[in-house]
Amino acid sequence: MSNGTELIMPKLGLTMTEGTISEWLIAPGDSFKKNDVVLVVETEKIANEIEAPADGILNDILVPAGKTVSVGVALAKWDVGQVSSPQRVEPADMKPAEKAEPSSTPHKTAAPAPKTSTNTNSARIIATPLAKRIARQNDIDLSVVSGSGPRGRIKAEDVRRAVAEGKPQAVSAANERRSPTSYEATVARRLTEAKRDTPHFYLSTEVDAGRLLTLRKQLNDENEGLKISINHLVIAAVARALADNEKANCVWQDGEILALGSIDVGVAVNTENGLYAPLVRDLKGRGIASIAAVARTMVEKTRDGRLSSEDMTGGATTVSNAGMFDVTYMSSIINPGQSSILGVGSIREIFRPNKRGKPVLKQEMGLVLSCDHRIFDGVSGLAFLNSIKSYLEKPLRLLVN
Repeated sequence: MSNGTELIMPKLGLTMTEGTISEWLIAPGDSFKKNDVVLVVETEKIANEIEAPADGILNDILVPAGKTVSVGVALAKWDVGQVSSPQRVEPADMKPAEKAEPSSTPHKTAAPAPKTSTNTNSARIIATPLAKRIARQNDIDLSVVSGSGPRGRIKAEDVRRAVAEGKPQAVSAANERRSPTSYEATVARRLTEAKRDTPHFYLSTEVDAGRLLTLRKQLNDENEGLKISINHLVIAAVARALADNEKANCVWQDGEILALGSIDVGVAVNTENGLYAPLVRDLKGRGIASIAAVARTMVEKTRDGRLSSEDMTGGATTVSNAGMFDVTYMSSIINPGQSSILGVGSIREIFRPNKRGKPVLKQEMGLVLSCDHRIFDGVSGLAFLNSIKSYLEKPLRLLVN
């Protein structure tokens, strides 16, 4: 077995227990420089680029690409810091280790902090550095290469396949079976577990959105540069309702009920590569403009592929607004680790009788609250949903701290 330090699977998030080696960007015998990306680790829905903490040489790969292993498992043997004897390199230490004592057996080395893959290209082509290098060497246009990684990330093997094919193949009309991408497999596994392990029940109501629409228009018309959406107001209403209903800000964790200390709301964001639910954090006491700014930042971060595992960890509930798809009601699966999710439908015009029994045209929005029965009973679930409804129908209350 090769000498050197062991590179171990790092813990990249509070809830991470395992990771999948998406791709090795160097081979045994290759040298690397400090801050070079040496491998890509997939955790949940995030691809993390692992950088070298110092110059060195990769001696041996112990876990090949495609394998999933637990945190702490040795992934490879490498020599870092240009030393001749094995040593321990601390995770946060981005400099070559100095004055290390020799050891007769290799020590495990935690991988340095990950750099989540980003992309500022207007076409949002997300590819690993090795994939980009192979594409340049072979004059391959990455925009026509289909990525098999999370969020459509293009890996080296995808580019090599494009090089080997030479030209696009004719699409067959026959059925085609394929293995799911890492992202698809993770989503399927997590949502299956959530539906199986979390006892769901569902509550629905209608919200008179007339005052909500009026308030939104007034805020945007009277404040230059302020862009408030209906979703921002829904997030604000959910945050207020969480503060008013103690049980709603609790989650089931390891057989116990955990009351969360902060008001955090997940926001479902649809991207070209899948659905994500980053957290809009610390909402207690925030005004509408502040909530809108934070939410907008998280949406932009999601669509640019810059989310970290921490961005999607925590909170008791999520808002999933499908209003742009012309849907009346939507019942959603509760995200793992949370205790509820609010499905928001389209705002539509409908006639309702007034107090005199005469039809009046109303603007209504359907809400469906999916609840974890381990946290909520019918009464507490209804209290939470009715609290949200009250804030949306009397939205001026959202302006009062």
